[in-house]
Amino acid sequence: QVQLVESGGGLVQPGGSLRLSCAASGSIFSFNAMGWYRQAPGKERELVATIRQVGSTDYAHSVEGRFTNSRDNAKNTTYLQMNSLTPEDTAVYYCNADLWYTTPTSPSSYRYLEVWGQGTLVTVSS
Repeated sequence: QVQLVESGGGLVQPGGSLRLSCAASGSIFSFNAMGWYRQAPGKERELVATIRQVGSTDYAHSVEGRFTNSRDNAKNTTYLQMNSLTPEDTAVYYCNADLWYTTPTSPSSYRYLEVWGQGTLVTVSS
């Protein structure tokens, strides 16, 4: 019932910009955190940026100052604005959320779930 739908990946020139979007759907009560990870070829998945429920945002050192993570609470959507892109940013980017959700049979009962998007490929190349 709870899903993450990503969009915005594609090919961009070095120095260019790209914005990724991730929309969460379902009977979501609240988010503990929502953000982005990425995995480049031959490398392990790494945290890119995440917004916690308290409002703090964590960034990887490699993207801090270039990337901006934001969230529209009304739309249950998070965005990753990527500027000054380099070939090293090429990776599959995954949306991630830790959340509490409800069901129609027990709307006052909360369940915790970690959910991942399917991933979207970002390629930075000339």
